[in-house]
Amino acid sequence: SGWRYKWIVVIGILSTVTLFSVIALIVILFRRNRRRSQQNTEEGSRPVSTTLTAASHRAVSLPSQYLRETMKGNYRFIVNLHCADVTAFETERTMIFSLEEIEEATNNFDETKIIGQGGYGSVYFGVLGEKEVAIKKMRSNKSKEFFAELKVLCKIHHINVVELLGYASGDDHLYLVYEYVQNGSLSDHLHDPLLKGHQPLSWTARTQIALDAARGIEYIHDHTKARYVHRDIKTSNILLDQGLRAKVADFGLAKLVERTNEDDDLIATRLVGTPGYLPPESVKELQVTTKTDIFAFGVVLAELITGQRALIRDNREPTKMKSLITIINKVLQDEDPETALEQVVDGSLRSSYPMDDVYKMAEVADWCLSEYAVNRPEIRDIIVTLSQIVISSTEWEASLGGNSQVFSGLFNGR
Repeated sequence: SGWRYKWIVVIGILSTVTLFSVIALIVILFRRNRRRSQQNTEEGSRPVSTTLTAASHRAVSLPSQYLRETMKGNYRFIVNLHCADVTAFETERTMIFSLEEIEEATNNFDETKIIGQGGYGSVYFGVLGEKEVAIKKMRSNKSKEFFAELKVLCKIHHINVVELLGYASGDDHLYLVYEYVQNGSLSDHLHDPLLKGHQPLSWTARTQIALDAARGIEYIHDHTKARYVHRDIKTSNILLDQGLRAKVADFGLAKLVERTNEDDDLIATRLVGTPGYLPPESVKELQVTTKTDIFAFGVVLAELITGQRALIRDNREPTKMKSLITIINKVLQDEDPETALEQVVDGSLRSSYPMDDVYKMAEVADWCLSEYAVNRPEIRDIIVTLSQIVISSTEWEASLGGNSQVFSGLFNGR
């Protein structure tokens, strides 16, 4: 009987401990759920504005996602307060503007203020305060590109990358505000420049533009905390300032890639970019790496040399287009490549260029245009060669003497 009594006591103690443990667990879970409920209620009660404004124009943080809701056929953009990355776009330099300020700056989006157009929408010249700006007006269905550009440019500040000054939202559009780059795109200076009010670029100016653009690309590839691929490098996305110095622009397709492994790549969900600038692996397998930008930059170099567009109408078959890539490849495979190259050099240069440097740039272009990504150079390797070409070309230009038209006429302000 004593043995039975001991067992009853043990079982009673164990039962009591178990009961208290269950009760304690229930209390902890109840308190945790109540705390979460209170947090959600507080978040849900925060005011949400359909137009992003900040009277003080100080730096603000913007969530990396927006929710789009339809009301009477119109789109409204409301902040997704449950987004985890609510400080994704925090920056000291980027400001947020009201729609009213954007409208005033562009004279209510006057058509005469349009300085660029694309698949995203239009770019307007404007004046905010006393500062000249370029304002990209993007349709509501381009919010993905808007956030891609915002995310990259809020973190990037480099002399060879266009500066993002701020952003705004209103009605069914989103707006990005950039520094105004006075001389427009490189494309306008290379392709029928006189029709667009520009003098043809000198050879030396072209070499400096190539080096500037390469430095902008190098910055996003190698010198930012996160490594980015631009994915749309082309002459229309390289802007020239008053001194014909280049800035890389339009980061709406930019993608983050891993820095841990040089061979890491990204598989895109769809083909993006511009025909004539896309490498084989992007077209066939939708692969995206930094070498995607290198290939496109090779096309830019080919355009600087030839003055021709990335895709050219074939004289033999006018209904078909041929790639500038094939022209460069054919030139460098010729028995006499220097003579073949002279035949395709931009006629607006009027034979005023150092052939050795033109040939070196053609070799860099061909290297960038290698069929296999692994055979293409890194951007830092390109910069080394381009720097040498700039120095050599500048010395050649100086040797012509101060009275030369090439030296003193076309390149003022460079």
